[in-house]
Amino acid sequence: MKKTLELTGKQARDLYENSSSEWKEVLENNFGKDFFSQSVMDRVKTYEDACAELGEDPMNEENLRSLGFSKDEIVYRKLKTIVRALNEGWVAKVYDNDEARYYPYFEHNESPSGFAFFASACEYSTAAAGSGSLICFKTRELTKYAGEQFLELWREFII
Repeated sequence: MKKTLELTGKQARDLYENSSSEWKEVLENNFGKDFFSQSVMDRVKTYEDACAELGEDPMNEENLRSLGFSKDEIVYRKLKTIVRALNEGWVAKVYDNDEARYYPYFEHNESPSGFAFFASACEYSTAAAGSGSLICFKTRELTKYAGEQFLELWREFII
């Protein structure tokens, strides 16, 4: 009796990592050898790619708008999904000052005043924002890629 096994790309990659050479050969025959050698930056070019990488369905934006979500809230959710996909399971340790966390920094030169947050200060206290734990990357390379590849989403979120 013959049975069929269906796998998502994410499931196949997860299996491949810890498989025997025989099972890797079966997976390569079905998905192609290049499928398993691609970097995450080759696989994630869009929000939909990020969802596929994580094995999730894309958000229903129309539903979210009808529930009162604003455009920037929807974009933020998209960016969080993209960040999770590109980080491939890595999660920042929020309170570990010894761990490097990278985040894209943007300049906004479309108006004379520009756009950037630098610091906040009051007579006896100061506060500064460095990197949020939900929107940071494990490497500088991933950060540069995400900042350039998803520039329009970042712009929609920030501006």
